[in-house]
Amino acid sequence: MKFSLSWLREHLDFTASVEDICARLNVIGLEVEGVENPADSLVGFRTAKIVEAHRHPDADRLQVCRVAAGGGFEDVQVVCGAPNARAGLHVIFATPGTYVPGLDITIKKGKIRGQDSNGMLCSLKELGLGEESNGIAELSEAAPIGESYAAYAELDDPVIEIAITPNRGDALSIRGIARDLAAAGIGRLKPWLTEAVEGDFPSPLAWKTEHPACPYIVGRVIRNVKNGPSPDWLRRRLEAVGVKPISALVDVTNYLTYDLGRPLHVFDLAKLKGDTLTVTHAARETFTGLDGREYVLGTEDMVIVDEAGVQSLAGLIGGESSGVDENTTDVFVESALFDAVRIALTGRRLAIHTDARQRFERGIDPAQVLNGLEAATIMIRDLCGGEVSEITEITEAGILPDWKRTATLRFERLKTLGGVDLTAEDAVRSLEHLGFEVTEQTADAATFLVPSWRNDIASGQVLAQAPTLNADVAAKAAGHVQAMEAECDLLEEVLRLYGLDNVPAVALPQATVVPAPAVTSLQARAALLRRICAARGLTETVGFSFVAQDDAALFGELPETQHLLNPIATDLDQLRPTPLVNLARALSRNLARGLGVSGEGALFEVGPSFDATGQHLRLAGLRAGLTTREPGVAAHEASLWDAKADLLAALVALGVPEAALSVTADAPGFYHPGRSGQVRQGPKTVLGTFGELHPRVARALGLSGTVVAFEVYLDQVPQPKVKRKSAPVLSSLQPVRRDFAFVAGPDVEIQAVLKAVRMADRNLVQDVRLFDVFEGGSLPEGHRSLGVEVVLQPQGESLTDTQLEAVSKSVEAAVLKATGAVLRR
Repeated sequence: MKFSLSWLREHLDFTASVEDICARLNVIGLEVEGVENPADSLVGFRTAKIVEAHRHPDADRLQVCRVAAGGGFEDVQVVCGAPNARAGLHVIFATPGTYVPGLDITIKKGKIRGQDSNGMLCSLKELGLGEESNGIAELSEAAPIGESYAAYAELDDPVIEIAITPNRGDALSIRGIARDLAAAGIGRLKPWLTEAVEGDFPSPLAWKTEHPACPYIVGRVIRNVKNGPSPDWLRRRLEAVGVKPISALVDVTNYLTYDLGRPLHVFDLAKLKGDTLTVTHAARETFTGLDGREYVLGTEDMVIVDEAGVQSLAGLIGGESSGVDENTTDVFVESALFDAVRIALTGRRLAIHTDARQRFERGIDPAQVLNGLEAATIMIRDLCGGEVSEITEITEAGILPDWKRTATLRFERLKTLGGVDLTAEDAVRSLEHLGFEVTEQTADAATFLVPSWRNDIASGQVLAQAPTLNADVAAKAAGHVQAMEAECDLLEEVLRLYGLDNVPAVALPQATVVPAPAVTSLQARAALLRRICAARGLTETVGFSFVAQDDAALFGELPETQHLLNPIATDLDQLRPTPLVNLARALSRNLARGLGVSGEGALFEVGPSFDATGQHLRLAGLRAGLTTREPGVAAHEASLWDAKADLLAALVALGVPEAALSVTADAPGFYHPGRSGQVRQGPKTVLGTFGELHPRVARALGLSGTVVAFEVYLDQVPQPKVKRKSAPVLSSLQPVRRDFAFVAGPDVEIQAVLKAVRMADRNLVQDVRLFDVFEGGSLPEGHRSLGVEVVLQPQGESLTDTQLEAVSKSVEAAVLKATGAVLRR
């Protein structure tokens, strides 16, 4: 919201400086965003008179002028090329050293075609005050000589811009700002009254309202007006606040919108059809506004129609077909009360941003509907002449809502809730200065009548209550909430006038001694997995949850519930079943550009996946291409063991013991059969999958060669149990390593052999590792030799040969019993 200092004086009698006004506005909650003074850019420009003018001896289009410009420049020579430069003309003179904003130059003394030129005669365009120029500006013959042009043209008028919070619709008027400043001790608020204008003839046009969002509307016909440019004072005021003057009739409505916060609209009576204007629901139709844009209206939008159709989008913008112009002679002026929510919803949907919308959606003064029309009538009659119609029942529609409401303030709340020591008299006086009227007062509390312009106080709106709540209880609770909110509203008004900076800061009570964690356990696990994967050489990606349906179909069945009816892009119409879809496409693009030959062919993502049961969080990784060449190590393709190692590293980092895991060969169908597996904890809980992608899937995604992948189902990974850890018992004795080679049949799983070895002696067996798999040679067909390293850790004493032999026998017996595998001889 912008306002000029001279405009503020229309409502406020004050002597305070601009700095004092800005400081007080900040204190009372109307935050100042900027201050601009047009005079600041006009320093050095002064009024002057051309005493003599004759043609330049060496240039036909230039004139040499003697100029009288006051102190220090009583007689100065200026070379000027303006065609209208002549003796006796009062002009604007720029002294040497003056910056000319319209030309972006600084005036210097010099010679033009051999003649001295010690300044410049200027046009308004060169001062940045006009659009066109046919020569230098011509001032009135009564213009003084040597006066600052900014002071002469009344441009020394600072413009202040303030930020308005959504609840302060009254501060979107200059009178509302003046009222707040007067209550805060800056000047005295001038009374504002408008007289009722007697009509000269019956209105030929009537109002009718059929939309619940328009409870009250009134209008008046003014005929025989003469529309034209507004007077200079009105144009200057509108331009100061950023409003472009259009014509007197339109400028009056814009002026009152800023002056009183009262939006109005003027129809050209000759362009309306029929004898009735109706506020109603729009049909599914188009409407062209005054801004020239075409809007597609819905049935919930509120419009004003005549027999020809929509003439205005109520509360937002008038229609092009009924707008006033230079030929307008008869007008119909509208003043209405519209629902704030309906205006906001329609304005937001149609992207209409107007001064009227800004005020209606924040709430306007309901008591000013008729007074605003009277004020507009007087201004139009004064500026454009004309005769006015009577205001009767046909020019009014609906009923003005009962806006009167009360709010009660308990004085002890000034201390207990506001934290300040204010007397009851000070609190009452502050509220009275804002327009609140005391209806009842005791030693402990006071009840006030809320003024009509403060829609935000004691509004009576309560948040939705639980539908299961007893009706009596709900009504009682709503009443208490309304009373509490109204009291807090009054307290806020008292505190902001007292000065929010004067309210002592009080720390909130500490909920707990130990602060809550900054991240959840799930977030912490995701961050840990990112570090683990990055350390293993994978690069993190972040992909859309939306993928192409054809790509998603490669990774299993697609529930209809995961298909997008309105995708953000036509090729992203399916929720992804796994992040591997995005990783495969990204890796395909990288490899196609040669980025897989230096270690970059490895990607991972921690993100959502979707299936028939809903959304799940997964860690997914993909490796393809060739690894980085190193001394002594040739570049090679990734293998399924790399993917398994990635998966196991992630699970171990999450606290899942590797010994508790088992692998089954039943990975999903998009993996290579026989070169993939599922990692389980127990017989039922699947924690992840790994293996080579099926060649068919890889080819469809643009990948070639061996492509390995892994997934961790983070929703399935249990949280580690919080245990009170004791100090570890570390043996001082050296571990003993023994190697075993077992001949296992074709149906024996390696993990079963390793598990049997671990269970052979839990006290001594510390670790078991598979280090070799051999087939062929003298082994029976289909059999294989499994090389297993067993680490034995003695605790109290070193192991004797007899003890080692006994442990070896136990290991051999345990494997034979569990799997049928025998020790290789």
